Amino acid sequence: MIVPRSSGVQLHVTSLPSGRMDRDAYAFVDWLAAAGQSFWQVLPLGPPDAFGSPYRARSAFAGSPALLADPDAPVCPGEEDDLRERERYWIGDWARFAGGRSAIRDQVRFAREWELLRAYAADAGVRLFGDLPLYVAAASADHRAHPELFQHGRVAGAPPDAFAARGQRWGNPLYDWPALRRRRYRWWIERLRRSIALFDLVRLDHFRGFVAYWSIPAGDRDAAAGRWCRGPGAAPFEAARRELGELPLVAEDLGSITPAVERAREALGFPGMVVLQFAFGGGGRDVLTGADPRTVAYTGTHDHPTLQDWWRQLEDARRVRVRAALRERAIRWQGDARAHTALIRLTFSSPAMLAMIQAADLLGLGPEGRMNIPGRAGGNWGFRLRRGQLTPALARTLRAASEEAGRAS
Repeated sequence: MIVPRSSGVQLHVTSLPSGRMDRDAYAFVDWLAAAGQSFWQVLPLGPPDAFGSPYRARSAFAGSPALLADPDAPVCPGEEDDLRERERYWIGDWARFAGGRSAIRDQVRFAREWELLRAYAADAGVRLFGDLPLYVAAASADHRAHPELFQHGRVAGAPPDAFAARGQRWGNPLYDWPALRRRRYRWWIERLRRSIALFDLVRLDHFRGFVAYWSIPAGDRDAAAGRWCRGPGAAPFEAARRELGELPLVAEDLGSITPAVERAREALGFPGMVVLQFAFGGGGRDVLTGADPRTVAYTGTHDHPTLQDWWRQLEDARRVRVRAALRERAIRWQGDARAHTALIRLTFSSPAMLAMIQAADLLGLGPEGRMNIPGRAGGNWGFRLRRGQLTPALARTLRAASEEAGRAS
């Protein structure tokens, strides 16, 4: 999958001033178009958990009613019938989990509002970029409806590393991949079908878990006693391709990536990711020298500090390397207070086909602009723009940077 050289902005719907698919969403599309951007990337759209995390949604298929512009809009019987037929694989499970017919009507409203917003964006030249978590939440609609597809007694997480001495215990149920294989990966095919029906491009979170995943005893309080287990590899995607055709997926291949993970991604033809904050001696692939054109480059993701905060904490040796890269590309340094502007232009100069910016980085925000601190349950997912923060002048500045890098739409 190749997209033309382009750029975009990541901002979850909940981070719009209203947090809904209302006039603020349409105004953001207009702003992106004025700024020469081709993609709007969001986080998962499912109903979040009690802490607001979209990565622990109560359904892998349903849209969150909290995003609705008009949660009381009337629903015609024909619309409800159409949705029941179109989404028959999962809608009954969600209705039983979430409250019967009213839950179905919410999904009708969600489909209606999302389709209108997506059509408006397409007319403006803006494509929607989604996010597909690998795992589902424990006790979610999917976990309850299909217990036969999940392991018992083991949960998901990440192994110990330099950032977490005891690893990370996420607690998500692990898939029983042999059970999924016996059912010809039907659940995964339907999940991918749903994702590509909603979005033009989809980021596949934690891709390495399809090659090997960290399995932790369910009773353990941390991840230290976990072990690597073999995943299904390419099989779920090959099954989906036979039914759905080509899959517009980007593999999130960050973290502990082995040659086997790289081979799997390349064999499937999925673009990978590079992140500016991991480059220049930070242990990740360089956005400039380590990115091939079939890559998506990020200033940072929802899990990272803002560019300004990252630069403030950056050690001197890496600062020297970043400043050298800026000089090589004739990118003007305007001082530490404007570090984000130079770092965005540096990311745009990457050979990567697509460059994505966090909205908070456009504004030069510090810690107040961070979306998520991994490993912390509360206090995340609350970042929200104020109306008028994304100004016409900022759109002109971003368009100029995009044009300079050959990315403007």
